[in-house]
Amino acid sequence: MEVILKQDVEHLGFANDLVKVKDGYARNFLLPRKLAVAATPSERKQLTETLKQRAHKETKLRDEADKNAAKLIDQTIKIGAKVGEKGRIFGSVNTIMLSDAFKQLGIDLDRKYIKLKGEAIKTIGTYEAEVTFHRDVVKTISFEVVEE
Repeated sequence: MEVILKQDVEHLGFANDLVKVKDGYARNFLLPRKLAVAATPSERKQLTETLKQRAHKETKLRDEADKNAAKLIDQTIKIGAKVGEKGRIFGSVNTIMLSDAFKQLGIDLDRKYIKLKGEAIKTIGTYEAEVTFHRDVVKTISFEVVEE
């Protein structure tokens, strides 16, 4: 079944994407939660019209996302954590902490658009995260975990 997404759905697509999913997934999950609508001919026509109108806004958003990505790549992002013996952290560093660090630099980015590479971060060092600024702008950002 083909559906048009009304909101971003993780591992499936972004808003206003036309995607093909299994019938049960569409009927039991996407449609009842109003995350998508069935791709009927009238909905497809409405989608093309909406995409035409949003093309200009989309270029502005993409340019802003590129600017934010360039700003983060140039910066050294440091996340402070309490450290015990042998450089091990109490707890672990997660996407919430990384999102808060971005906010301090003036970039408001939801944590669901940040994916840490590798396993849980439990020691001091330099790590990488894949950050989605826009559907077309995905960058790998390096950050450093330091002792508080």
